[in-house]
Amino acid sequence: MIKIITQNKKAFFDYEVISSMEAGIVLSGDEVKSLRAGHANLTGSFGTITRGELFLLNCHITPYSKAYTKVDDLASRSRKLLIHKRELNKLVGEVSQKGVTLVPLKLYFNEKGRVKVHLGLCKHKKAPNKKQALKERDIKRQTSRELKGYSD
Repeated sequence: MIKIITQNKKAFFDYEVISSMEAGIVLSGDEVKSLRAGHANLTGSFGTITRGELFLLNCHITPYSKAYTKVDDLASRSRKLLIHKRELNKLVGEVSQKGVTLVPLKLYFNEKGRVKVHLGLCKHKKAPNKKQALKERDIKRQTSRELKGYSD
């Protein structure tokens, strides 16, 4: 059973997800304990490819309260992501396109208890697209209310 630690809800509003993939993440022991307590934030984080390796930047994992070293600088450090070389080569080609970025959608524990990152290959939405999405959501909510018999 998958246990979701945190989701990046803002990413679904700001970006249009083209495709998605799963990646492992390199963490220290106290970071994993902090994640088990649910102390993580993906807002504003993104993936980047540097020197042939994939990294997650601006992912905030609060330092574990009972850990020996408590340095706040390590909370938002860049963390290496683990994917196959073939997937990385595919990502290099897709990220090189204009307007395409790697955005973490959720952080979770898989069946084996390992921390995984669900990455999305995303394009930034324009303002009219965001307004359209809000209108569609309101219409959907209103129709479901009327079907249930709750009217204003």
